[in-house]
Amino acid sequence: MRVVVTGAHGKVGRAAVSALVAAGHEVTATDLTRPVWERHEPDEPRYVQADLTDAGQAFAVVREAEAVVHAAAIPDPTANAPQVVFQNNLMATFNMIEAAVRFGVARFVNISSETVPGFFFAERPFLPDYAPVDEEHPIRPQDPYALAKHFGEQLMDAAVRRSDIRCVSLRPSWVQHEGNYERNLGPQVRDSSVVGAGLWSYIDVYDLADAIVLAAESDLPGHEVFYIASPDNAGGHDFAAELRRHFGDRIELRPLARPDASGISCAKAHRLLGWAPKRSWRDYLDEDGRSRAPQG
Repeated sequence: MRVVVTGAHGKVGRAAVSALVAAGHEVTATDLTRPVWERHEPDEPRYVQADLTDAGQAFAVVREAEAVVHAAAIPDPTANAPQVVFQNNLMATFNMIEAAVRFGVARFVNISSETVPGFFFAERPFLPDYAPVDEEHPIRPQDPYALAKHFGEQLMDAAVRRSDIRCVSLRPSWVQHEGNYERNLGPQVRDSSVVGAGLWSYIDVYDLADAIVLAAESDLPGHEVFYIASPDNAGGHDFAAELRRHFGDRIELRPLARPDASGISCAKAHRLLGWAPKRSWRDYLDEDGRSRAPQG
């Protein structure tokens, strides 16, 4: 299958490209990074530089694709002006799904965000209604990043109403890889009082890439939204006990799949995508939150 991957030089995009190539797909990678004139490595995918907020460039990238994985985005609302985050993320998504519809692309995988419900970057903070959070949780975004991601999901809804395209939106939790586990999750492993809006949730980038491949290959009709998070929480804490200790009864506790459950439920992804994560923070960190990587 001919697959276009946007944001291909980002954390998620790189892993997605590798996983799709390994699965036997013909990948075209695109990002804002300038290409270099070098001999290609074996199995290295074609690369095209493009600014996807420009409709013409988006259409040029999508032409002849059979599937699109749209991972390109400014990754949070904290380091750019609000209008820059919103305009970049929403217009890139609009242009890509518009091009996909017009060219008759069969499948569109939209990388959305766990922030869509709104409690991650809220200027007026609020808590989740319940945990583990799932796809039925109310949506109340305030910030430009979560708003753009929410509207991106609505663009998928509109696309399946007006065409035969099939869409999957994935909402990854905080994405980790071998280079940032200790920096990001180490403090939560060592001290359960370091909570964060995701309630100790995270996802390994390679497990996320596996979900992206499943989504690109899926025959699910219409538009489905899936949370993607590891089944355990960072630190392996007793989730029910920690939730009560930090939040009392302000967050409703719903049934847990395991004592050390994540703050996000991925039951829907397991059921409909057949996704089964294989990796844990324990593969990268010891019980003190320090890297297991061999020392040189």
